[in-house]
Amino acid sequence: MSHCQKLLLDDRAVIAVSGEDASHFLQGLVTSNITHVSDGTAIYAALLIPQGKILFDFFIASDGKGGYLFDCLAEQAAELAKRLTFYKLRAKVEIAARPELRVAALFGDVPEPLDLPDGVIAFPDPRLAALGTRVILDADDFAALPGEAASQADYDSLRIAHGVPAGGQDFQYGGTFPHEALLDQLGGVDFTKGCFIGQEVVSRMEHRGTARKRIVPVSADADLPEPGTEISADGAPIGTLGSVSGRSGLALIRLDRAGDAISKDKPLMAGDVAISLAKPDWARFAIPTEAA
Repeated sequence: MSHCQKLLLDDRAVIAVSGEDASHFLQGLVTSNITHVSDGTAIYAALLIPQGKILFDFFIASDGKGGYLFDCLAEQAAELAKRLTFYKLRAKVEIAARPELRVAALFGDVPEPLDLPDGVIAFPDPRLAALGTRVILDADDFAALPGEAASQADYDSLRIAHGVPAGGQDFQYGGTFPHEALLDQLGGVDFTKGCFIGQEVVSRMEHRGTARKRIVPVSADADLPEPGTEISADGAPIGTLGSVSGRSGLALIRLDRAGDAISKDKPLMAGDVAISLAKPDWARFAIPTEAA
């Protein structure tokens, strides 16, 4: 991709968290280190249930005034604000929806430095540099961003090609551990910062290496079936297909079972389509890709 593309992410919303206790408040809740947030630098993080599964995932950026802006799924924004308010107790923190703000993505050959309108907040995608730059802005400022207009399919194709999952598409909220959704690989968990909700479970999975399921890239010689299609090996279910872009996709797979099947030369199937697994170049875990 040799040119800059831009997309207004209609499925995202913005929540503001501010107040003198905001940093301390968030540090005890989210999986990443809030002290790493600064002007031009955001974090990818999640809020977990006590049992260690992902309730929400989001980006946290600086608002430039000592507070924070959450870039989250629009369909979860109200519930996320409600959950943050539940944990607020007596902390001096203000939590507010910012419906006038939108989220955009710049990807491809993004110019540096960016020439942006006043008040626009931009930061490299903290998950993976290849995903470009995320921008929080008033909708009226979108036209001033550099680049050609892109489609959601263009952005999804880029994300899938680099093996990066999307919540609600590749994993289900409330039922997935951070390791399964690759937050441990994509900067979404800080294992050194101290306590956060669900930290004990997540740290145990990290130290024991007990994550048996992972989201991995899959490919086929024909178009993949619909998201949600069962992945099977030798007639037994081993996973579920998530995001799809033509012959490429992502799937949540039991890697041990996939490895057993591959070692026996048994095909992995997404419905009636044979698939292969791949390992992203940034992944730090083993993926069975071929028989020994």
